[in-house]
Amino acid sequence: MTPGAAAGGRDPGLQPERTRLAWRRTTLASTVVAVLAGKAGAAGGASVGVLVAGAVCGAGWVGVLVVAHRRIRGLAGVGAGQPARLAFRWAVAVVVCVLVTVGGGVGVVLG
Repeated sequence: MTPGAAAGGRDPGLQPERTRLAWRRTTLASTVVAVLAGKAGAAGGASVGVLVAGAVCGAGWVGVLVVAHRRIRGLAGVGAGQPARLAFRWAVAVVVCVLVTVGGGVGVVLG
């Protein structure tokens, strides 16, 4: 047992590190979708609908980056203590931003 677990506190172990890595993977996947949507929109004559879908995808991507950066920064400040939970409003915000990013990417590809 570690000292934190013996004292009755929760021993987070490597969980904060795994969570930080998961947030980084989420931002990487979101960036890939945004870049591919931009590339698809730039290839050939882009219609107004494709440009709007690209802008929506970019806005969702920025939202994901903002929420993920906030969460990664919060997890990095954790010493031996328990990391703070992600607030419900931030969880909803990142889900909405991911869906907007994917929807914009789909709109660019199909448009």
